[in-house]
Amino acid sequence: MEGADMERVIGSGGSLKRKPAGSLCCHKKHWFQISLLVCFLLIGWTYVFSVNSLSGWEALPLHGRYRWFFHQIYHSNLSADRAHVTTTIPHDIYKTTGPPTGRPTALQYQQIHPRNYQFIIDNAEVCRNNPPFLVLMVPVEPDNVAARDAIRQTWSNSSMVQGKVVVTLFMLGLSPGTDMEKLQQENLQHRDLIQSNFIDTYSNLTIKTMVIMDWLATHCKDATFAAKIDSDMFLNVDNLIAMLQRPEIPKLSYLTGRLMHNRPVIRLNSSKWYVSEELYPDSHYPTYTLGMGYVFSMDLPGKFVEVSKSVKAFNIEDAYIGLCMKRLGLSPSSPPNLSQFQTYVTKCDRCDLSKCITYILSSSQELLDCWTEFKKPGPRC
Repeated sequence: MEGADMERVIGSGGSLKRKPAGSLCCHKKHWFQISLLVCFLLIGWTYVFSVNSLSGWEALPLHGRYRWFFHQIYHSNLSADRAHVTTTIPHDIYKTTGPPTGRPTALQYQQIHPRNYQFIIDNAEVCRNNPPFLVLMVPVEPDNVAARDAIRQTWSNSSMVQGKVVVTLFMLGLSPGTDMEKLQQENLQHRDLIQSNFIDTYSNLTIKTMVIMDWLATHCKDATFAAKIDSDMFLNVDNLIAMLQRPEIPKLSYLTGRLMHNRPVIRLNSSKWYVSEELYPDSHYPTYTLGMGYVFSMDLPGKFVEVSKSVKAFNIEDAYIGLCMKRLGLSPSSPPNLSQFQTYVTKCDRCDLSKCITYILSSSQELLDCWTEFKKPGPRC
């Protein structure tokens, strides 16, 4: 009952005055506010203690923990039109490359539309001054300088391939303990970092991928093609450029890579790739391109961002892109030569490397070793 109504009820009896009635209302309202505050604090502290065991949490300064915690509170209260959904974060909260190493916990994080995030480090001019034929976007952890340096020394060391402008950029989020000054210095030296203020975790790769799409749609729309390439990949850019210049390759509504057909959704909650029915109710994913490396025409990023407003996000980022394609009434295309999109290999074979487009490797050092082998003089096959 509202205070004014309670005051009228008490006053109508004639035995109590209006002033005591108002005081009673305020007194009860005061205790309700105190109870609500206590509940909020208990929930908050429970939340903080639930994540204390996560790897990397202790490295976050105390003021940083409060800031991170209230960042989650803020986003959880965003209005529904921001299209946020919940997803589970695994124990290895700060790992963003390769599969998670632990089963999911109950900790929740909000996945929301990419345009709710802001860019902290940007290099918009790389596409503005000389629109590239191909933009290579590499999601990587902020602290993984070794991966970025290995890529710079190998397959991204040339900005002109077969007469076509090629740009390589690294997409980063936020991780506790990251030396932001060093990141700024790295960017001043190379001019190839893009950083946004989402929390950089393995389970947030869908957010990371959609932020990549948003950046491409708003900063690099005059390019012809783009690719999302994992940081643990060997990429033969020459072969990729040659493929994209084939006359049968469309420049609109085109997505290709290693296709995954009729893959079942994993419902076992102890699995690293568990997805709940709440996040994705169907039993199988639509056809999608394996996330190690896929290529797309530049009309698609803006369409992905727009359709994502009505497509609930889940934590399997490559399957999510496949779902966005389906909602757009489109399908991924098989590459002209499927064998060029390789998955795991046991060793670096010069002949295979000369024919492939993508190879999954195990480390930055392996990339450097494979590149050295690949670049040796003499016939490769």
